[in-house]
Amino acid sequence: MHCRDKKVLFILMNKEEIGKAFAVRRETLGITQARLAKLSGVSVHTLSNLETARGNVTLDVLLKVAKTLGCKVTVGV
Repeated sequence: MHCRDKKVLFILMNKEEIGKAFAVRRETLGITQARLAKLSGVSVHTLSNLETARGNVTLDVLLKVAKTLGCKVTVGV
């Protein structure tokens, strides 16, 4: 969902969309889940949960993986 308000673009993503976006980015870079987990400092199980939207990962995990993938995460209200 995209919302525009006073020159600010808000992109709202649910956890399924975030997980899919991370998985696609990882695959585009040719990185395995095991390698990304090691580079990000998270477990393969946690990374799998993130990519498949199972459970609830912490914001810390989300930011670690995003940084490793070269993605920007913005959280706001």
